[in-house]
Amino acid sequence: MGIVLGAIADDFTGASDLANNLVRSGMRCLQVIGVPQGPLPLEDVDVVVVALKSRSCPASQAVEDSLAALDWLQGQGARQVFFKYCSTFDSTAAGNIGPVSEALMERLGAAQTVMVPAFPINGRTVYQGHLFVGDRLLSESGMQHHPLNPMRDADLVRVLSRQASRPVGLAARPVLAQGGEATRRHLEALREQGIGHVICDTLDEQDLEAIAEAVVDLPLVTGGSGLGQALPAQYRRRGWLAEVAEPGRLAPASGSALVLSGSCSRATLGQVVRFLERHPGHALDPLALAEGEDHFQAALAFARERLAAGGPVLVYASAEPERVRAAQAALGTERAGQLVEAALGRLARQLVAEGVGRLVVAGGETSGAVVSALGIRTLRIGDQIDPGVPWTQAPLADREAPLSLALKSGNFGGPDFFTRAFEVLP
Repeated sequence: MGIVLGAIADDFTGASDLANNLVRSGMRCLQVIGVPQGPLPLEDVDVVVVALKSRSCPASQAVEDSLAALDWLQGQGARQVFFKYCSTFDSTAAGNIGPVSEALMERLGAAQTVMVPAFPINGRTVYQGHLFVGDRLLSESGMQHHPLNPMRDADLVRVLSRQASRPVGLAARPVLAQGGEATRRHLEALREQGIGHVICDTLDEQDLEAIAEAVVDLPLVTGGSGLGQALPAQYRRRGWLAEVAEPGRLAPASGSALVLSGSCSRATLGQVVRFLERHPGHALDPLALAEGEDHFQAALAFARERLAAGGPVLVYASAEPERVRAAQAALGTERAGQLVEAALGRLARQLVAEGVGRLVVAGGETSGAVVSALGIRTLRIGDQIDPGVPWTQAPLADREAPLSLALKSGNFGGPDFFTRAFEVLP
């Protein structure tokens, strides 16, 4: 019969975030890194999430990669397609959310899709089309300082209208409060008016449930992972999805514990500070990395020594905004990021080869670099550490036991995430 849901995520941590919610709602989930080159064994899989690195690349490349992922997922029989982006709607005036959504709509023959970035349990809500992070507008939440996609406008109708060629509308809270059927009728009315993209207000789980009921038959839905937790119940009501015991069960973990952090979000900066109160850490400086190999070798030696003593160990390039801006001014934004990502990817490859078996990575771009450096192509999704972040396991050719891996969005997780992650790992 094929898989029930095929998802396309614009970064690696976003893919894990969505997969986490799907597993928690009863779906057996496989995450793949990039578009597979052929079929995969999917007999015990309900959903495949294709993780791309398309959030901040040129829009044309994001569209090409996303359409390739769509073609593969359709070949696996996916009943519905989910385009996953960040709950903070990270994008620029040129894209990539709008261009990718419209390309997927055109390929699927869809006249309309919904945009549901909200994830209420993590403090991401939408009201009157405006995105909030906690009690702050997106534009006042710290995301206005994002080094790649600064978000200085919280009005998502306005943000998306700058990226999309189809008209953008709103499904406001009073409609959602009337339930799924009323929401579906509202979407139909907007579609008759030519509205192709609908931003959905979302304040709580009940709103997500109403949206899921209204959109379960659409060929394409888009948003953050919050919608992912509501859709499986609708699939079961359609008879598409069976009840499964322990959909997130993984093999026992083994090996030493390492944290690699490249995110500069407020949440991650706080997590770094908390970790360093109890465990050793080593800071990476892009300016020093640019000067030669010595800085990288010092970080590698530090990690080796502390891992041998029992770990866990942190190596981080996370820094306050002024330090990030200084490095970007000296090196250029792209080169500064590439130096850090390359260094963290090399560290992961070397230290995993030497016995690290439990690895936490913070930041979407960093996660992409680490997964690519390790040559990981598939991840089985396990149980949740914190909302939006599951443990996963990846088979590696030179290891008998799988690598236990957590890919954390920079904005996610509580203050003690880096230490608590290892405490909850089976």
